[in-house]
Formats: sequence, structure tokens, C-alpha cells
Amino acid sequence: MALRDAEKEQIEMAAAEFPRRRSALIPALRIVQESRGCVDREAMRDIAEAFELHPMEVEEVASFYSMINTQPVGKHLIQVCRSISCFIMGANSIIRLLETRLGARVGETTKDGKFTLMTVECLGSCGTAPVMMIGEQYHEDLKPEKVEQILARL
Repeated sequence: MALRDAEKEQIEMAAAEFPRRRSALIPALRIVQESRGCVDREAMRDIAEAFELHPMEVEEVASFYSMINTQPVGKHLIQVCRSISCFIMGANSIIRLLETRLGARVGETTKDGKFTLMTVECLGSCGTAPVMMIGEQYHEDLKPEKVEQILARL
């Protein structure tokens, strides 16, 4: 599927904000992800064409950043930090709790499509470890009770 007109328009607006067109690659990936739910290989080829890049150059960027989903994800994407600070403060027990409660392991989506559980290398909030991000919202100083409350709200 080629880039949709609305995607092209938004990408062009984003590219106009940068001195070099290529600098708008991450915003372009985010635009397509917002529109399609993820940035699969076909979408990466479309973006590469729009930026006059090799598809591998786009894939290198897309696969590097945890904010770019190259596979479909559930309605709520849960990303748990696994950096050393979060590890020391109990991230592994939070991950195990989430796997048990959701019935999905890291890298999987629940059968109802509501949750996808992922780990990320760092969420940049070491002072409030352990930390997880659901969508764009941070949840810090996690304890099992707090995680249960967060899941109940979702």
C-alpha cells in the first residue's frame, strides 16, 4: 500500500520543519504508525521511497527505537524498563506479575488484542525505578499493588 494522501501531507509538513529532509524520518515513521497501527516492511518501503532512501536505511531507524512498532500491537502497549536501575528495584517481578495477570509473555499480545507486553532498555527515569510506560504515559515507583490498580483502570 502506498502512502495515503493524509500521511503524505503530514510527512511533508513535518519535513518542512527540518533543514534536511532526512531529519524528518522519525516523525514520518510516527505519522505512519499513528495511521496504520504499526510500521511494517511495506510501510518502510513507502517511507524510503518518499525520502529517496534505501528501505534498509528506514528499517535501521525503525528497528532501533522502541517507540516505533514494526509489528501490530494491542490497544494498550505496555513497555517495562529493564535497565540496571529498574532491574535492581524489582522490574523482573513486575514483568512476571504482568505476564501472569495478562496471560501473555513479553513480546506477545493478549488474545483479546487489548494488551501487548514489551520490555525496553531504558525509559530514562532511573530515580523512580521500576518504571513502565503504557502508550505515552509513564508509571513510576511500581509496586505490585500499583500495577494491579493501573491494569484495573484499563
